[in-house]
Formats: sequence, C-alpha cells, structure tokens
Amino acid sequence: MASGLFIGLTETQLLAIRDKAVADITAGRVITSYSDSGSSVSKQYALPPKEMLAEALLALSRLDPGTYGRRRNVISTNWENRDPS
Repeated sequence: MASGLFIGLTETQLLAIRDKAVADITAGRVITSYSDSGSSVSKQYALPPKEMLAEALLALSRLDPGTYGRRRNVISTNWENRDPS
C-alpha cells in the first residue's frame, strides 16, 4: 500500500516517475549484481518499480482527483442482496 512518499511533487515530476516505473516494469528490469576478475558491479533500486508506480499514482490522485481518479482503500460489503427465504 502506498504511503504518500511523493505527495507534494509537481504533476510533471509525478508523470515522469510513473512513466519510468512503467518502463522498468515492462522491460523486466530487476536488481542485478555480478563480479568478474576481481571487480564487482551491482545495481539496486532505491524503490522497486511496483512501489514507485503505486506511490506516483497515489500522489497524482491526491493532486488532481478529477483527472487521475480517486483512490479507495476501503472495501465494503453489501448484504442487502441476500435472498430473504
């Protein structure tokens, strides 16, 4: 669940973060690490793309709910459709 990490950023920044997260997810990028002949290289995300996307979408929905939709975190059940017999 998103925690509001990007709330306060501009719409342009949030759209760039969203686009980068989608690009990383669709490209299948993962944390990589390898070593060869005594040298090693590693790349790690500060925030995994899935979480980055969720955070950007939450901030966009708070910034402009009319354009980006409202985020709902509440699940409700309606028991009124039960058969009374």
